[in-house]
Amino acid sequence: MGRWSFALPSRDRIRSRILTLLKGMAPYGMAALLLLGLQRSRIAETLDLLLYDLVTSQRPAPAGKALPITMIGLDESDIQAYGWPIEDGLLCRAIERLGQEGAVAIGLDLYRDKGMGPNQACLRQLVQSEPRLVTIFNVAEGIEPIPGAPPERQSFNDLVVDADGVMRRDLVHVAGQDEATVSLALRLAEVASGSKTLRGTLDQGSAPGPWLETESGGYRGLDAAGYQQMLPFRQPGSFPTWNLQALLAGQVPATQIQGHIVLIGSTAPSLRDLFEIPHTRFTSGAKQLLMPGVEIHALRVAALLERQNGDLRLHVWTSSGQLDLALELLAVVLGIGLGEAFRTLRRSVVAVALVGLGLAGGLMALLWLQHAWIGAVTPLAGLSLMAGAGWLRRGAASQQQRQQIQRLLGQTTSPAVAKQLWEQREELLSDGRFEGRQLPVTILFSDTCSFTSVSEQLQPAELLSWLNRGMAYCVPAITKRGGMVNKFTGDGFLAVFGAPVSNSPRADARAAIETALDIQNGLDTINQELAREGAPAMHLRIGIHSGEVLAGSMGSSERLEYAVIGDTVNCASRLESIDKTRQDNICRVLVSSATRALLPEDWALEWEHWGELQVKGRQEPLDIWELRGAALRDSAPAAPPATPH
Repeated sequence: MGRWSFALPSRDRIRSRILTLLKGMAPYGMAALLLLGLQRSRIAETLDLLLYDLVTSQRPAPAGKALPITMIGLDESDIQAYGWPIEDGLLCRAIERLGQEGAVAIGLDLYRDKGMGPNQACLRQLVQSEPRLVTIFNVAEGIEPIPGAPPERQSFNDLVVDADGVMRRDLVHVAGQDEATVSLALRLAEVASGSKTLRGTLDQGSAPGPWLETESGGYRGLDAAGYQQMLPFRQPGSFPTWNLQALLAGQVPATQIQGHIVLIGSTAPSLRDLFEIPHTRFTSGAKQLLMPGVEIHALRVAALLERQNGDLRLHVWTSSGQLDLALELLAVVLGIGLGEAFRTLRRSVVAVALVGLGLAGGLMALLWLQHAWIGAVTPLAGLSLMAGAGWLRRGAASQQQRQQIQRLLGQTTSPAVAKQLWEQREELLSDGRFEGRQLPVTILFSDTCSFTSVSEQLQPAELLSWLNRGMAYCVPAITKRGGMVNKFTGDGFLAVFGAPVSNSPRADARAAIETALDIQNGLDTINQELAREGAPAMHLRIGIHSGEVLAGSMGSSERLEYAVIGDTVNCASRLESIDKTRQDNICRVLVSSATRALLPEDWALEWEHWGELQVKGRQEPLDIWELRGAALRDSAPAAPPATPH
């Protein structure tokens, strides 16, 4: 088919398209701003950490008893027995017993920058003479180690705690420091193994990861100074633990000391050396799970021992900023695609929900099964926000298109045709108007007989009411068969079957003839009612012709209408008006042979042949038939769905 269009001036068309594009992009701009705000706020990180804690706390973890690490925990009974602070003399006895039993490293996780009790000198002498003893200092709080401790026996016990107060990270080492500034866990691992290889590789920057970066996993803007890793958690409370009384009484089995790294620290709740861990987030009240600092250090030592052995199965691998950005961009693209790709909103919502659940489930499964942590909140937010922006854009565009269709066609189409128009709006509308197309249609043109004489008998209000009685019957007769009342011509109308959507030329022609028969029959009833009211009878003339027309939106931005023009329209008009005196019924219907040729051959109708007649404005004569009426048979099978021309 040929194409033609009522084109806007190029500048107006460009301006219109730019404005349409900007309006369409506005929801995506708002979604992008919301996503950026979410990234820069703590909300995304907080939610990602909550998901991390959920998986970490629920995931099965090995026990600490399988490792050569033992804890001597100073509990409430020790405090009752020995008082607090514990005297240096008691600590010396404990350390000496551990040395005698074969401990390979002893970490004293108690501050002794100032001596306690009458036998303070023993601890200062012991830290110099016992090569397996490691003392602590605290950089953040400015607490010194045991006076006289050699640098190679010193270590810092500073721990990194997240902004929400939860312990998740382990500061393994800070490169470029003096000999004394080594973490407690790393110092104990070195003393136990007699090797500083790991620290050497860390100082050289050649130690394999995973190490945390500024953007790692679900963290945003993390202070990742030094070498930090996610702390591999074991079952809380699973390291072999004995109190000080048991150690001094010789009740600790030798197998729990010989060849073990032993940490001495407080476990009594009253001493408040307790930390929240991921498991804490999902316990409360009396069952709230807090971890003593000495157990945190035991976990750190366990992670380093496994690293030295090349076993990183429990270590958590975190995504880099580049991977996070790539995933977020992918989620944004997916959100836009899923928000725009589906014809129905319901399918789009279901698709987005399924993809979102799959993405969240996949990332959670990675953390659960592979100990790989990738932030899920921002990608999910990007997917949801962009899909939502697509739904908002489509909703706004749909509303605008609905208004455009209503503005262009008014209320002159049936619900079925309106639905077809709506489903095919993307193909039919361009820049808010119907593009010009050459379409095969059937035109039905109607006029009221003797309207002038009737108008002389009635008042204006009565005349309009009289006309509307007929229109109230004719318009539904047209629209329910897929036709469209294109325009009213004072006391008549122009109806189109086949534009802007069509079932087929044959179906359109049949619909026009059925409409004419319906109007013929309906006028009988209308005139009976008018007669009872003493009003003039109503007579109509109808002309029907089939052929091609040029159809599309005509006019300016101030006023547009859907126009059908061409010889087919003129012929239908001429058929209606030809030889007005030749009418012996209340509704004369003249049909061209072009329309009759499209009708079913077995359709029993009563015809009167008028022959070939010359009509005004046309060189070739029309072969004309008058439809005298007939009882309609059962309706033909339902026509296939309408397709755009």
